[in-house]
Amino acid sequence: MATSTTSSLFVLLLCAPALSFALDPHQVRTPSPLWRRGRSVPAAGFYNPHDSGGTMLTVAPNTGGLGEPLNVIVSGNSDEAVLADVEDNGGFRNYFLAVGFASECLGQHAGDAQTANLGDGHGTKNETAELRWDYGDPSLGTCQETIKGGNHFRYWIQDGPNANSGAFFLATSYELPIQRGHDIAFNGYNFGRDWLVGNATAQSSLIPTGNVTNGTTYSGSISYGGYTYHTDALYLSGIASNSTTGLNHASSVGGDGVEAVDGLVAVLTIKVTAKPTAAAA
Repeated sequence: MATSTTSSLFVLLLCAPALSFALDPHQVRTPSPLWRRGRSVPAAGFYNPHDSGGTMLTVAPNTGGLGEPLNVIVSGNSDEAVLADVEDNGGFRNYFLAVGFASECLGQHAGDAQTANLGDGHGTKNETAELRWDYGDPSLGTCQETIKGGNHFRYWIQDGPNANSGAFFLATSYELPIQRGHDIAFNGYNFGRDWLVGNATAQSSLIPTGNVTNGTTYSGSISYGGYTYHTDALYLSGIASNSTTGLNHASSVGGDGVEAVDGLVAVLTIKVTAKPTAAAA
């Protein structure tokens, strides 16, 4: 078992994403701004789904109710531009192009959507979308991720009538190649979260997952499409469970003394610090 674990970690380190700044963002339809009406953001930047009957686990289809951890939150205290689910005007998808994630291969999503209940009054709803590591190419790089595996996430927006923070909840993980059924890699929930945070905060090396604890912080700036973003990341415990109960892919993700999830959630507060000249005018 130790040999298998060491081999898996070695492969993951070889595949670990470096920072990439993609070119030529895809344009997507701008959603109605009506979702922002009545937005109320608590100090934490989000409402704990557990407080209103929600959960920090998704539900994956055809698994008997098993799900994946919502382990990254884009805080509702982020700039309004970032909280719009668009690629233009410095929106959420433009930010994640700077991080290194793009829309799915040729805009196609295979399989049924996962669902989540964020405790906001909308009940259980389908994922908003899924973004994948683009290997430096936002046009076709996610096709490479689909084949080779890598970091990816699904997300939901907490914008219901009972808890309208505008925060984005991300289920982040590192998946294995398609030949291995897109199983989640060993420690892939924790690693997927930390690699995303490392790229979002411009770290020069991988975040040491085993050293991350409640209150750990990282900060840094990244740019894309003329927009520069400063991200403050704060790791929090007590929101998600470190239990394997109800967890999908638990057998491949944990074991040999490693918990499938460590119970930590990374909360990202994102500010736009520079804009293109035309946008700033």
